[in-house]
Formats: sequence, structure tokens, C-alpha cells
Amino acid sequence: MAFTSSIFSHVPLNKQRIISPNAHKPKPRRTTVTAAALPLLSAFTASELDGTTLAVIGGGSVAALAATISLTDPERRRRLQAEEVGGGDKEVVREYFNNSGFQRWRKIYGETDEVNRVQKDIRLGHSQTVENVLKMLKDEGSLEGVSVCDAGCGTGCLAIPLAKEGAVVYASDISAAMVAEAEKQAKEQLQAGSEKKVVMPKFEVNDLESLNGKYDTVVCLDVLIHYPQSKADGMIAHLASLSENRLLLSFAPKTFYYDLLKRVGELFPGPSKATRAYLHAEADVERALKKVGWKIRKRGLITTQFYFSRLVEAIPA
Repeated sequence: MAFTSSIFSHVPLNKQRIISPNAHKPKPRRTTVTAAALPLLSAFTASELDGTTLAVIGGGSVAALAATISLTDPERRRRLQAEEVGGGDKEVVREYFNNSGFQRWRKIYGETDEVNRVQKDIRLGHSQTVENVLKMLKDEGSLEGVSVCDAGCGTGCLAIPLAKEGAVVYASDISAAMVAEAEKQAKEQLQAGSEKKVVMPKFEVNDLESLNGKYDTVVCLDVLIHYPQSKADGMIAHLASLSENRLLLSFAPKTFYYDLLKRVGELFPGPSKATRAYLHAEADVERALKKVGWKIRKRGLITTQFYFSRLVEAIPA
């Protein structure tokens, strides 16, 4: 989600701190750990909320802003979006990431210079997501021969580096356009000039509900934002059932201010606002994991100017 420090200050990347795995639920200012950043609203950019609007949102304006938001009807807009594509959230997400969303995110995830300042910040946050997930995975030893399911692989930003590390990767995405791009990138990066033989990731078009099999590790980044908590509980349980040892999840954390910022974005839908965005309280995610016999071993929070995310690593309890 796009926002600036005129709303609230963010935690600089160079001030991340390690959390003890056994610590009691930490307070916001003491919970940061090397983790990852992800967009709160994948379809919300600075062009959809001008600087003048942001500049007038100060601490004393929160009540007025909340009152204004209460008069909007984002649910009606969301219903219309779903009706246009003939379905619910899943169909809206599939349609978006096969069309305008694919074009936008391919640029952001790629290396082109045709990105604006916000998109460049998004790219930085996403690359840190990948770097920190890889570090988290390699902390337990070599990934050579380790089976990994990348659920919601996008253009292959995580699947390809995992393959380079020797992992056996199954990667899927709801978007056929994303999967095609991921396969293209994998062939270019893994087959040309590789010093060691790598196993090409297996890419398939699949939604989370359709995933099956057993893997040493399951990773699901940037995807829970498309699921309300009532459905996210089931998705978390399903992903945990696929994993034998580790499950890594990232999600946009639900707090008062983050929720307020999300709703500010809904005041300015813009022509490309095509998907819903759901925030999740860390306690709810932890509860869903505990319900199926898993516990969080590592957790962290990183914010940049335009991103914030919670990353958790869970293991069987």
C-alpha cells in the first residue's frame, strides 16, 4: 500500500532486530527481525492517491478521516468487480493477474527501468522478501535435494533462486500468464551458463485449494492478502498439510493504523484497483497454525516507505 512518513514513521531496513523464538508475543517496536516486505495493496499505487491528499492526513485528522471512510462503500465496488468476471475473490484475482495485473507486476518483478518511484520501492521490498526467505531456509543447512512448494510463485522470483541452490521446486500460480513468464525466466537463467546441473522447477497453473503432494518445505508469499480470515484459516491448514517440516508465510499485518491506511486506499480506487486486499492479525494466523498442530518458530516485521509485512516460519509443534 502506498503511504508516506507524513502518516506515520516506518522502521528503517537497517534497524531490524532479532527476535527470540521463545519470546512472548512481542510489542510492535520490539518485534522486528530480518524478514520481508510485501505490498499491502497490490493494486494501489501513488498515482491513485496524490501527495496533497496524503499531506493533509495528520494525527489530528484521524477521526475525521475515519468518519469519511465510514461513508464510502468499498464492498459495493467489490461486488461489482466480482460480477464483471462472473465470480468471487478467486475469479477477480485470476482475471487481474492474467491481464493488467500481470503487465504491472512483470515490470515490478523484472529489471526494466520503466518503473516509477513507488514501483521501484516495491521491487526493493520484494527482493528483500526473497533474500530473507532464502536465508531463513539455508539457516537449517544446504537446500540440495530439498523439496519445496512455492505456492503462488508469480514470475518465479523465489522458485528460480531455490533451484539454483539445488532445491527440487514445485511452483504454482493461479495466473497462467505468471506461470508462462516464470517458465521463460527459468529457462533463461537456469539453462544458460550454469556452472552446475540444476533441476528445473516444475511450474503449473493452480490455485491454493488445488495443491497436493508432500514437500519438505512449503512457502506462500504475498497470497494471503487475497483471502479473508475465514478462508485464510482453511488455506493455512491446507498448506500445513502439504509440508513435512517447515511452512513460511507472509501476510499484511492487521493493526489499527495499517487497517486505516488500507481503507484510505479504498477511497481512491483508480482504474486498476481490481483485487480485494485482506489484512490478518498475527494472533489469528498463529491460532490457525496451532489448531492444526503447528507453532511459529521465527517471526519478523519489515517496513519500507511503501510496504509492510509479517513473515513467519512455522514447524510442527
